[in-house]
Order: sequence, then structure tokens, then C-alpha cells
Amino acid sequence: MMSLFWYDWAGYVGVLFILLAYFLLQARKLPGHSLIYQLLNVFGAFGVLLSLIFSKNSMNWPAFFMELAWIVIGVYGIVRGVIRRRDPGDQQGTHSSV
Repeated sequence: MMSLFWYDWAGYVGVLFILLAYFLLQARKLPGHSLIYQLLNVFGAFGVLLSLIFSKNSMNWPAFFMELAWIVIGVYGIVRGVIRRRDPGDQQGTHSSV
């Protein structure tokens, strides 16, 4: 019987979050620029990253760098969204300087 540790669960939940975000995007239930979409991706990637870091197996560096990039891109999307919401001249998301 396989025993799962906290970091295994973090990885499974992370994968679930990322897949849920992608499914909701494809089903047109969530826009790609929404805060929920970005948070699902960031927290999902963080969970997978935790499972990679704390696993007893050797490090999977390509997966590590992909999840790290996923977090950076998601945080960029969150920051960009915050900036756009603060810009009163960009109510329709048409401002192109950010």
C-alpha cells in the first residue's frame, strides 16, 4: 500500500487546480485574465513545486523550472490585473501600455 505524505497531497491538489483552471477556461466559464484563473494556476503550480522539492526522489529539474515559470507568469498576470483595475481610463481592458 502506498502512503502519501503532505507534499504528495500538495502535488495532487496543485495538479487539480491547474487542470480545473484550464478546463474552466476552455469551457468559457472563466476568462484567462480573471483573478480566480490566475490564483488557481499560481497555487496549483506552488503545490506541484512543493511535491517536487520535498519528494524523496531525485529532482525533476525540467518540471521544477516549468512550475517556477508558471508561478512567475501567474503572478505577472495578477499584478497586471491589479494595475489595470486601478487605471480609470482602462475600464474595458483596452489600455495597451501594461
